[in-house]
Amino acid sequence: MGLSGEGFERSVRRFWSVECGLSPVVGTAIHEGHGVRDDLLPIMGLSSDERLREEDPFTADMISELTNRVVVHRSRFELDLNRARDQAIYLTPEQAWGLKVWREKPTDGSIEQSLAFHDDYYAMLQQMLEVVEKRHGAFVVLDVHSYNHRRGGADAKPTNPHDAPDINIGTISMDRARWADVVNTVVDHFSAAKIGGRQLDVRENIAFQGKGEQTRFVHENFPQNGCAIAIEFKKIFMDEWTGQPNQKIIRDISNAMTALEAKLEDLLRARA
Repeated sequence: MGLSGEGFERSVRRFWSVECGLSPVVGTAIHEGHGVRDDLLPIMGLSSDERLREEDPFTADMISELTNRVVVHRSRFELDLNRARDQAIYLTPEQAWGLKVWREKPTDGSIEQSLAFHDDYYAMLQQMLEVVEKRHGAFVVLDVHSYNHRRGGADAKPTNPHDAPDINIGTISMDRARWADVVNTVVDHFSAAKIGGRQLDVRENIAFQGKGEQTRFVHENFPQNGCAIAIEFKKIFMDEWTGQPNQKIIRDISNAMTALEAKLEDLLRARA
């Protein structure tokens, strides 16, 4: 699988896409992107397929029916928006699951150009969330990601389900007591939803704890009104080695996200 032709060219040129409307719920897919700047591709040490394996394809589809959404089109291997600015470029294998991202180190000028993307993204997010806060008061950011569970290879045993829930809810950077009703609603909703013909294992802070830069940014800059929840879907919706999607499961997830939006809107109105 991969992007090609005109669609790929657009994804490289675009930084991100934003849709805004009348809702206090915002969905983001900041690791959806696969595009890399032309000046960086010749020194990239990973193939397109290798990059795709660690990106979060189809997360944009999962939030596609939400009223407010942000989809990033640049690859995390150019710059990872979910890491602090000084760690956002994977310059060593230790920063990237042991992967050697670069055949040669990017120039200082290229690094600064990528870091400007980090600055611009968070300036945009700040402005967008200020508008949502002004209009609605409290708001919820659903920070949607995915993760691999067959790292040993296509034919290897998957990660033990004990350590890899179908959906991992990350909440460590928030005031958990303040937002307990919101978090519990999210967990209960996904636990009850039927996705791919079954109910999923949904747990909090198991495979991931929600320590990413975006959730930290929301809670630091909107301490009274902003609740950001990292939602990590195990890649049960695709083959992480071939990139082949299961469209039925992706549609089920999208429908569940849309239904969750309505529940959270009701909850936030009741809290006001």
